[in-house]
Order: sequence, then C-alpha cells, then structure tokens
Amino acid sequence: MTTHTPEDQPHDLVGIGIGPFNLSLAALAHGVPGGLDTAFYEQRPAFHWHPGLLIEGASLQVPFLADLVTLADPANPWTFLNYLKHRERLFPFYFAEKFHIQRTEYDAYCRWVSENLTDLHFSHQVDAVRWNPERALFEIDFTQLDLHGEAEALGRSYTRHLAVGVGTQPHVPEPLKPLADAPTVPVIHSADYLDHRARLLTAEHITVIGSGQSGAEVFLDLLRNRPAGAEKIAWLTRTEAFAPMEYSKLGLEHFTPDYTRYFHALAEPVRDQLLPRQWQLHKGIDADTMAAIHDELYRRTQHGGWPDITMTPGVSVRTAGRVATTKVELHLEHTQQGVRDRITTDAVVLATGYRERPLGRMLAGLDPYMRYDSAERPRIDAEFKLVLDASVTGNVYVQNAERHTHGVGAPDLGLAAWRSATILNSLTGKEPYPQPARTAFTTFGLDKKNQARPVPQQPEGLIPLVEQP
Repeated sequence: MTTHTPEDQPHDLVGIGIGPFNLSLAALAHGVPGGLDTAFYEQRPAFHWHPGLLIEGASLQVPFLADLVTLADPANPWTFLNYLKHRERLFPFYFAEKFHIQRTEYDAYCRWVSENLTDLHFSHQVDAVRWNPERALFEIDFTQLDLHGEAEALGRSYTRHLAVGVGTQPHVPEPLKPLADAPTVPVIHSADYLDHRARLLTAEHITVIGSGQSGAEVFLDLLRNRPAGAEKIAWLTRTEAFAPMEYSKLGLEHFTPDYTRYFHALAEPVRDQLLPRQWQLHKGIDADTMAAIHDELYRRTQHGGWPDITMTPGVSVRTAGRVATTKVELHLEHTQQGVRDRITTDAVVLATGYRERPLGRMLAGLDPYMRYDSAERPRIDAEFKLVLDASVTGNVYVQNAERHTHGVGAPDLGLAAWRSATILNSLTGKEPYPQPARTAFTTFGLDKKNQARPVPQQPEGLIPLVEQP
C-alpha cells in the first residue's frame, strides 16, 4: 500500500461527503470572486442520489428551481436549465410545462455536475479529522479506495475550513433489526427497494410499513405490478392517517430562510417540542401520489369485488420473528383501540425514514473543542457552524445535520443553495452571494429588530382606544 506524503499547501475548504448539499456548495464555490482552493471527498465511487428509490414516474417534491444553485445564483453555469441546454433538451422541457421533474432526472442532473467539477474526489474515505494548533489548520486523514472498495493508498490534507455533508442513514425499527439481515426473508429498507424489487414481486404476500412519501410510492409501484384481485399487499403505519403532505403556499413558507432564522432563535426546549408537531410538513404524502393510489384501487373495482389489500393506520409493530424460515410474523398493536393482532407475510419493506448520521466518530478528534446542548447534540450557530472552542480559528460547517437547531428545512432540497451561499458568505467574510432581506409573506414571531411593527402614534388631543381582553 502506497502512503501519500502530506499536502503542504492547505485548502481553503474541504468538504466531507458529496451528496446534493455539498455538491451545491462545491458548485457555488466555483463562482466566488478570486477563487477558492477546495476539495471534496466521498467514499462512494460516483454520485448517486437515493438509487433504490428512483422508481419510474416518481417526482421530486420540490420544483426544478430548487436545483443546486439557482435560488442563490440563477446565472450560475450549474443550473438545471443549463444542464438541459447542454443535453439539447431545453425546448422539450419548455413544452412539457413541468414544474416538478422526475427523480431520475434530478439524479442525472446532479451526476452531470459531479462529473464536470474537478475538485471532487470519489473513492476517498475520510478516516479522521483533527485540529492542528501549531499550523492553525484542520488535518484530514483519508483512504483512497480501489474499484472494489478496498484500501489502495493513504493520504492527508490540510484545510482552513471544513464542510461536513455526510447525509442521513436508513432507520430500521428495533423490533425488525434482527430480521433485516436474514437471507431467507426479504426484510429491506425502502432505500434499497429497487435492488430487491424483482424478488419482492414474486412474494405471495408483501407488507409495507410506513406512510410517508417513500412508503406511498413503494405501495403504488407494488400495486401496479400485482394481478387484480390477488394483490396481497398490506400497508401499515403508526400515524393516525394516510395523511397528505402540507403543500399549501403559505405552509411552504416553513421552508424559507425567514423561518429557518426564526426557528434557530427559539429556545432549545421550544425547538424540541415544536419539531415533532411539524411532521406533516415533510412526512406526509403528496396529493398526486395519493390520487394515483386511489385511482389504481378504484380501477380494480370496476368488474366487481375489492382489491386484496389492507391499509391500516394507527398500527405499531411490537415484535417480529421468522416463521418456517421463509415468512415473517408481525405482532401488531392498534394505538387507539388498544387491540393486538398478528399477520404473517413473505416480505417486508420498511419505509421508516432516515436518521442523521452521527458526527461523533468522524469528528472524534475535535470532540475536546466541540460544545454541546443539554441533549448532548452539537451546538450549531445561525451560519451553520459548529460552536467550537475559541482556540480553533477555523470553521466546521454542517449540512443536513442541524434539524435540531434549524428546523424542518434542514434536509429540504429547496434550501440547499441558500445554505451553501450562507456558508460561503461566512467563510469568505464577504458577500459573494447577497441574500434577500425577506423571503416569506408570513412574519414568524415578533422580532424586535426586523419584524415587529411600531405602534402608530395617536394624534394629540385624542383618547387612545383600549383593547378589550
């Protein structure tokens, strides 16, 4: 194994992880006047965005303007529209009149950007990050991987600033963890759905657990590919209903910089109480998918009878186990009725969401410098910087690891360009990407500096009205 000598020339910025958010940062960094010396490392051999869920016909939940750069810099060369121009598809897109593009197209667009930026280093696994007080730089140790994912060489780089965008990981509920790796029964997370789809379709009975957008798309795809009258699909969820995603225009203002700044300024206990109540802003099902499911179910009643499906909300899985090596038994409880039951199924798809990847292992070398909140989560300031000891002169920015401090918009693609611009403005100490003073019609809170409107002065001689309680 070859060991690389350390790079003596430090970078201005090193990014760890190349998902859409750090890809956005890399794209906008190229437009900073005077230039930045950047490098981005990713363990995977190439860019892929949720490949297991690129189901044919599935659309992005945000408009195409929520690409990597447009909402911060619409003249940037890495816009989605410029991608279409390079692919000679601009006129077809114009006539298609599509505001929401398909996921496969968004993935292809991001891959186009990733293949044309020269500072992206795939097959590079970051092993450790340290602060070097003598050089006042961050040290990054990495392993370069070969085509088979095996270690090929070691390396080290130095940087003034870091951006951590390692994304989220699939969440498997505790009762089903022992079964997730069972070779004889497919118990898979929806993140891997397309890899197992052919095998799932041969199962006699399939159960989908979870009622977010992913669960709905998986259920619809299975339904469309099972014979009428013999569908044999169960769709179960803990939520009280198969609920629509909040997609009203004013509701969407929760995904604006205005709301993000408001949320960050709230007290920590208030933020923690507020987040679970906002689940329908990002965990519901979009109206088109719900309509498509109902249309498909209705179509199957035209010749009499009902489709062989079960759709039950308000159900939690208490325990689970294998039966006769090739089946799974799920022990269920209805939270409102207090009734328990069990079903036997041949395959399970867990549409149970994602959790932020813990930063502790990767940033263990920075732990002595990090500051935590009362729940032992990293403190993150309004500019997406980890709050570190004052002796650390460099900044560590985080992307999609700050929901506890910045709210429901943290994983939303629509805020990617704005967050990247905020990071670059902070890093440079200038404003290469000027930000709008206001982004929502809603006034969130009564901010004394910006949002509270002054009480009009009463003309002399008039008795002011007193508000009735």
